[in-house]
Amino acid sequence: MDRLPPLNALRAFESAARHLSITQASNELNVTPGAVSRQVQLLEQYVGVSLLVRGHREISLTPEGAQYYRVVNKSIEKIREATQVLKGGDTRKPLKVRCYTTFAMRWLIPRLSTFHATHPKVKVILTTSLEMVNFKREDLDCAVRLGDGKWADVNSYRLVSNILVPVCSPSLAKLGPKLKKPTDLRHFNLLHSIARADDWKYWLESCGAADKVDAYSGLTYQSSAMVYSAALEGHGIAMAQLFLVEDDLKAGKLVRPFPESVDMGDYTYYLLTPSGRKETTHMKQFRLWLLEQFSTSPSIPGHE
Repeated sequence: MDRLPPLNALRAFESAARHLSITQASNELNVTPGAVSRQVQLLEQYVGVSLLVRGHREISLTPEGAQYYRVVNKSIEKIREATQVLKGGDTRKPLKVRCYTTFAMRWLIPRLSTFHATHPKVKVILTTSLEMVNFKREDLDCAVRLGDGKWADVNSYRLVSNILVPVCSPSLAKLGPKLKKPTDLRHFNLLHSIARADDWKYWLESCGAADKVDAYSGLTYQSSAMVYSAALEGHGIAMAQLFLVEDDLKAGKLVRPFPESVDMGDYTYYLLTPSGRKETTHMKQFRLWLLEQFSTSPSIPGHE
């Protein structure tokens, strides 16, 4: 029988990948950051591929790491649930939420503690995926998806305006006369997400600069989370969804080199729930909380 990978290493990788932070993983596991790093390296040696991309201040997942994390995360959650049942602990049915990795890491997880504070009896299990949701086949209570709001057999609740704006590090923006107008972007790396390959095209067309700047030039990453990390490191200029970078803009970690923005209209983020299923009390609490969070922190276009 094939051997299992080192279980401590799996646990360290799952925590680091979930937080996209070695430091936060070390706090969760009550070990030093160096111990977490060594365990992840041990796992990488065992499987023979790199799982994390290690930046100056942040980490991200390689394509292989992202795929492996999804499986490992689900498996660990199932072990936790089964253990709770055996121990006679909390056997309440958890609220299972699916969303995109970038949405989870940059918006939902930083705010989820406020939901737990007001609804301590609701156990939320959060998973991520790019795949479309099928509530008939998957054990999910709700999902956050990007689209036009027209899905069959679901209730859809519009969450936020999908406003596209270019962002970059302050150091890159200080290059002065080299970055004064949209056509100057031809001298810089444009940062792209595979999942949103046409966003630069939409923005450049709205600015009348599409004939001067190649909308598909530059560097491409698997996810928007990687794109934003690259922008923070000064690798180029990202086309961002405003609500996902608002915290970095307020903190001065990112800046907007141009005031122009594009509102994608109905093509935005929605909360989806199955239309043929009675809404549980916990699901209603989560839905109302999520809608309230967005209603109190709207994304407003403008130069910052």
